Amino acid sequence: MKIQMKTLVTLSIFSGIFLFTFHVSGQNGPIVSGQDPTRRVITTAVPFLNFAPDSRHSAMGDAGVATSPDAFSAHWNAGKLSFIDNDMGVSLSYSPWLGRLVNDMSLSYLTFYRKIDDKSAWGFDLRYFNMGDIQLTDGRGNELGEFTPRDIAVGGTYSRKLSEKLGLGISARFIHSNLSGNISSAGGAESRPGVTIGTDVGLYYNTEVLSGNKTGEFSWGVAINNIGPKITYNSADDLDFIPTNFRIGTAYLMNLNEYNSLTFTLDFNKLMVPSPPILLRDENGVLVTDDNGDFIIESGRDPNRPLINGMFTSFFDAPGGFSEELQEVMISFGVEYIYNNVFALRTGYFYENPNKGGRRYFTMGFGIDYNKLGFDFSYLVPQVQNHPLAETLRLSLSYNIAGK
Repeated sequence: MKIQMKTLVTLSIFSGIFLFTFHVSGQNGPIVSGQDPTRRVITTAVPFLNFAPDSRHSAMGDAGVATSPDAFSAHWNAGKLSFIDNDMGVSLSYSPWLGRLVNDMSLSYLTFYRKIDDKSAWGFDLRYFNMGDIQLTDGRGNELGEFTPRDIAVGGTYSRKLSEKLGLGISARFIHSNLSGNISSAGGAESRPGVTIGTDVGLYYNTEVLSGNKTGEFSWGVAINNIGPKITYNSADDLDFIPTNFRIGTAYLMNLNEYNSLTFTLDFNKLMVPSPPILLRDENGVLVTDDNGDFIIESGRDPNRPLINGMFTSFFDAPGGFSEELQEVMISFGVEYIYNNVFALRTGYFYENPNKGGRRYFTMGFGIDYNKLGFDFSYLVPQVQNHPLAETLRLSLSYNIAGK
């Protein structure tokens, strides 16, 4: 088996930008012999599609597949949108990104939804990831010019109740990723914006429960996000997976009394993307290639697989076997306290195995709903000092119109 060598421009962009934004403490690309064989971090193109875009759920450890529906439901689970109480709403979320490293990166997310009837709803969303101004160079360090990389995704959602307790939702989006303009790579291939599409499918279940003398709600959700063709930035032979993600979770809301409620939520996430293999090195530590110049795999499977094959084999293709597959599961836990449906306090924790990126952080935030307006704030506290994601904050505004 073999792996095709990427062009220098694409590699430099991915390692320079996505190394910090997707798996901050991981390495980019397949691991090679001679390095730590336990660290096999999965990297993809357009990782911004999986960034938690809103303040409410980012304050709860990035958990949201089974929480109560709101204007940001399309990102977490399209099946929730049909259960939303309001008739119509619009929301905007903004987050400075990697503020400890740069001052010109940001993630913005705009949504709109409207109920069609008591059983169905539709929505629209736009997310924009501005990566700031960077100086592009070739493999020899020669300057190629200054550019502002940016990613945009525009999508729509339709959600419908299959019963009073179960809902199904489908989303589709157009994805445009412009990382280097039209600057040519060292091999002569012209770089170009990457274009692809993505689809989400989500199920949401919610039912009332009685625990002792307290009422509440139990819910669960399952969603597969960003199902779509690979993306390329230069040629059809140089393709990268987009971050197809499997998310499953549950939530329990307990009404403490007439004015106070408490929600506990737990999510599990796994990328449905091939695990990176270990590449072969000779006795001098040099990567071994075949007659075509492709790297030879020492252990694991060739990650250059078709979309559907790559999605489903991603559950059992890790070189370390089942134990490594479990390491690829990310865990999110969150708690939300609400007083009188006006004021909310939130906290949570996100965990990723050190061998798969090592993102581990606590989150906190609050929310205020007054009349039709809502404001939410969240703040991220990594376990590791001087972490690039430290001091990450998100601000969200929403305007909701209640139904009759």
